[in-house]
Amino acid sequence: MTPEPRWLDDQERAAWIAFLAASNLVARRLEQQLKDEAGLSHTQYEVLVQLSAAEGGSLRMTELADLLVTSKSGLTYQVTQLERAGLVTRRSCPSDVRGVFAQLTEHGMDVLRRAAPGHVEAVREALIDVLTPEQRYHLAQGLSEVSRRLRASARTEAAQS
Repeated sequence: MTPEPRWLDDQERAAWIAFLAASNLVARRLEQQLKDEAGLSHTQYEVLVQLSAAEGGSLRMTELADLLVTSKSGLTYQVTQLERAGLVTRRSCPSDVRGVFAQLTEHGMDVLRRAAPGHVEAVREALIDVLTPEQRYHLAQGLSEVSRRLRASARTEAAQS
């Protein structure tokens, strides 16, 4: 016999529904802004951001997928699109034949520099400026804990398989 589900109470359901609606609306707004102003998907923009922050503008694809919380195949598709646009190149890892690095190009850095001001303004309009400093603090704390627990759980599951 399976145990009775722990149904959400009214406050929990309200939090869940608000999270779903807000996260979807913010994501759509940012996706549209980047598409309209920079010709990039939000994932492609995040690839460029992560590469620009990495030493030498380069990361292993597996590490990049982990940072972006995406599948390796999904990342491969996005990097292929960025490579075709001349924003990223790929190179083999000299110490591991299975390893592949994504490398930000100068053109990719230029595109990122042009896209960033509009993107940060859209982030402000859609989320940051809507919330009080206290709300932003609690949002960051709560969602960081969710991320920490889910990442730990994923690592545990991966180690067991």
